[in-house]
Amino acid sequence: MSKAEIIKSVAQSTGMSQKSVATVVDETLHTITEFLKAGEEVKFVGFGSFSVKRRPDRIGRNPRTGQEVHIGAKDVVKFKPGTHLASAVA
Repeated sequence: MSKAEIIKSVAQSTGMSQKSVATVVDETLHTITEFLKAGEEVKFVGFGSFSVKRRPDRIGRNPRTGQEVHIGAKDVVKFKPGTHLASAVA
């Protein structure tokens, strides 16, 4: 499902205009991004939580040559599903 499909579905179920829903979705995503950039966890009770974790330096391997490659540390976004979401899709 794409962002546009979500906007259309929410607009239909709420009676709001697609433009209004798009604004809310965009601002929600922007706010989540800003909190994650600040190192904060974002929780939606029952749905799940987003957090940023540091992936440490590691040695990888080039699959074509087999040569070792240094892969630097980086921050990655993690999602942990909540109990309601996990049970709904199980």
